[in-house]
Amino acid sequence: MKRLHTIILGLVLLMSSSINAEEELGVIGEVYINGLPVIYKFVNELPPSEIRKGLPWLAVISWKYDGATNNGMPSSDENQRMIVLEDAIENEIETDTLLRHVYSATGNNLKELVYHISDQEVFLKAFNHALTKHKRYPIEISFFEDKKWEDFKKVLSDFSNDVNEAVEKAYFRQPR
Repeated sequence: MKRLHTIILGLVLLMSSSINAEEELGVIGEVYINGLPVIYKFVNELPPSEIRKGLPWLAVISWKYDGATNNGMPSSDENQRMIVLEDAIENEIETDTLLRHVYSATGNNLKELVYHISDQEVFLKAFNHALTKHKRYPIEISFFEDKKWEDFKKVLSDFSNDVNEAVEKAYFRQPR
């Protein structure tokens, strides 16, 4: 799995128009990989340890596309299909005992939807069932054992370090 090379832009907290205690705050961050922007989206905290213990596998759904004419980003039509896929997973499969969204990354000609799951076979069965009425997606799914959630901890650390550096630079910048 690719690692972040340089984190360029800060983070933006996402909030829905009506916030309540049950809604989670999300983060959008932009990095540059091979000179192209990659947008990350994730909730900025680990779930409780009892949830993490039940989801020891990392499932990475990869969708390669040609973003040559769009600075490495998907076309509008392709992006809409990606949203439909992501919504189907969230609305029809995601539960604390089967699957938890970790992060997504879009850019540099690749969309990755990353989830922690309880079991590969159970996930694939639920995934295929949820998408039976969907047109086939050009995706690949890879699985990695990650009992300690190291991949997500790395993403959190990379973005946390960048935010701290950005705030420090902005705060201590000399006036012109």
